[in-house]
Amino acid sequence: MSKSRPLIHAAASAALLAAIGMPTAVWATPAVPPAAAVVQSTPAKTVTNEWAAYIERQYGVKLSGEVTRAQFAAALGSILGTASGLTEAPPSIPSLFPQGTADAGKLPVWEALSAAVKAAELKELAYTYTEEKVAAAWKKAGWTYTKNGVVPHQAAQELAAALDSGLVAPDALTGVTANAATTADLAYQLLGKVAEFHGQSQNALGYLSDDDIIGKLVQAWYESQIIRAEDLQKVVDEALKQNLITGYNLKDTRFDPHFAPERTITYGHSDIVHAIQLIGLLRSESIQARVQLEPKTSAFVYLKEWGEPVQTEDYRVVPIENGNHIAYAKEYDLSFEFASVEEKQRFEPLILRYAKRNQEDVTGLLKGSWWQPLYYSLTELEGYPVITNHVLKDGRFIAQTFTLSEQSQQVIGGLKKINPAVTISSYQFWVDQPFYQYLKGEYK
Repeated sequence: MSKSRPLIHAAASAALLAAIGMPTAVWATPAVPPAAAVVQSTPAKTVTNEWAAYIERQYGVKLSGEVTRAQFAAALGSILGTASGLTEAPPSIPSLFPQGTADAGKLPVWEALSAAVKAAELKELAYTYTEEKVAAAWKKAGWTYTKNGVVPHQAAQELAAALDSGLVAPDALTGVTANAATTADLAYQLLGKVAEFHGQSQNALGYLSDDDIIGKLVQAWYESQIIRAEDLQKVVDEALKQNLITGYNLKDTRFDPHFAPERTITYGHSDIVHAIQLIGLLRSESIQARVQLEPKTSAFVYLKEWGEPVQTEDYRVVPIENGNHIAYAKEYDLSFEFASVEEKQRFEPLILRYAKRNQEDVTGLLKGSWWQPLYYSLTELEGYPVITNHVLKDGRFIAQTFTLSEQSQQVIGGLKKINPAVTISSYQFWVDQPFYQYLKGEYK
């Protein structure tokens, strides 16, 4: 929000803010795409299609028919080029292939598996395999290991490690010979698993229907803590001091869910009991969705007239020159990837009925319901207004603030004035009407 739109809620502490049904801060992080299934038992073809959708969306890789060595090498390069889980510099792409080259020729299945194992950093494990272990692993795919066969010994070990480690599903190799040409379906599966091994695939606690989903949610919340990103905060804290913005949030991109945006809604809040009850509500309505909790720290100006702030492990304040403070509050985003677009559209009516406060009496609402709940989509939803997010990034951390779109250039210009070297990305997305009204300065 720009300085022309001051925060309209005021309270003596974060506890009082929560008590009157208002967020301690209202800036949240749209999730960054990829794919997912939302059923417990997923057919192999569905999994393949989801990997294809994920790889195409995340890396711009499009494959069909038989895949060449050059195509597979380029795709692996795209994944490794952004991998954060590598223990050292990414290997050169030609070194992943037995011939030491990534030419445009035919890519046999065994070569694709060999390259994927190396890209996934499994080769040391592979080379511990005895011939007996290799033969046992190959049997999972219905293959028979033969010493001095088509597949060289090291590659045979790599294939065994791929099967045992889940890099490739045994049924993906059923009826396929080691020297057959690699199909797009198999390539997509291998590329997806390489990304997964580097932490670039879907991050999810589980499904709404899982018996242990609440336990996982609560554990994730208690394991999270206030996020600190000093270099980013120098810029956005100064923006707070100048009243250029009234708040921002910090997130760690390692927790990005990478869900399919057309089926995803992200919901922000600060009360974990509210999240528990929200999941219970969705379960009671038989809604199917994958769930991820993304830790978030919201920052805003704590005014001196609110009184002496009470600090806790999850709520910190830092004094600034004018006698006010900057407050940092631990919060979360819950991302839901629904089974279908139709399921996604069922979300808002439930929130407006059971998690949107319209009066002081909160009977019949979830605990901690806000006057202006915050939830949003990266793809268009009918009835949702469009606003703009401004993102500053440093390594795995991002700082960002939401504004009305007509205020975007003012915010970008102000941030650039604070630090001309800062890189700011911005994009529009769709937010719920109550939060949009909040940005416009309306209390209810």
